Amino acid sequence: VAVDGEIDGNSKISGKVRVEKGAQIVDSVIRGPVAIAKGCKIVSSYIGPFTSVYYNTLIEESEVEHSIIMDECKISGLKARIEDSLIGKSVVITKSTLKPKAYRFMLGDSSEVGTI
Repeated sequence: VAVDGEIDGNSKISGKVRVEKGAQIVDSVIRGPVAIAKGCKIVSSYIGPFTSVYYNTLIEESEVEHSIIMDECKISGLKARIEDSLIGKSVVITKSTLKPKAYRFMLGDSSEVGTI
């Protein structure tokens, strides 16, 4: 475990985990191997093995494992776990409160989405 960032007393860290300076882990479970870059904030979330979270990303009330999350993303309020995924830069994935309920996507070339 290499922790240069902030981890609160309600969080649990296990396995090989790197939390860079300026990153914050609040009320979360991190199970390595995991790398969390500087400026990230993980709140009330689970980050599972084989996950990298790049710079200035916010993950709250969500679960992620076996995934790469690029810079400046926001993942918030998801009911199901994100796994085996590659999320590009500045992507926002949130639970929508809009009615009628529907999946709403903005996808680039050669994208692939699996739903539950």
